[in-house]
Amino acid sequence: MNISAPYRDLGNIDINELKSALLAEDEAAWLENTARQNSYEVHKQTQSLVLVFCDGDRQELSVSKEAAWERLAPVAVPVMHELIERCYSPGGTIIRAMAAKLLAGGRINPHFDAHHSFRVSHRIHVPITTNPRVRFMIDGKPFKPEIGKAYEINNQKTHSVINTGTEDRITFIFDYLPAEQVAGQGNID
Repeated sequence: MNISAPYRDLGNIDINELKSALLAEDEAAWLENTARQNSYEVHKQTQSLVLVFCDGDRQELSVSKEAAWERLAPVAVPVMHELIERCYSPGGTIIRAMAAKLLAGGRINPHFDAHHSFRVSHRIHVPITTNPRVRFMIDGKPFKPEIGKAYEINNQKTHSVINTGTEDRITFIFDYLPAEQVAGQGNID
């Protein structure tokens, strides 16, 4: 969503249970859903644990629970609900939710999120791990997200991430479609 700034600080959030669950996932789990990596060149150097994903066109989005939902929903849903209740109007729906891992030495090249759903939903980032060698840019400006906080990202601005560190960077990401945009879509949570 094109918010008035490159990002919006949503405040502190307890990620302890979510972080523990994500770090406990084995390598096979991170490779079970490669749709993002195969469909979008900018995500080739990432891995994902996908809980919820959407597809479809402007008139009708198809939202589905994916493989990681069963394992991670008990710790991910409370984080998402707390942020929604605190920062957004009720009645919307979560249309995407995933943990995204940018591998050590990897990059996400400059891009903006083009699918119609990105223009009408709030993209929330919850940093899980990072390192001093991660460089996240939004609209030509550096962005240094802190672990234990959440942010809404203006994904309509050009953004990129480079991880020149020796540790992977993990971010929990979800998209919240506000009630006025839902237009008959079922609530996934």
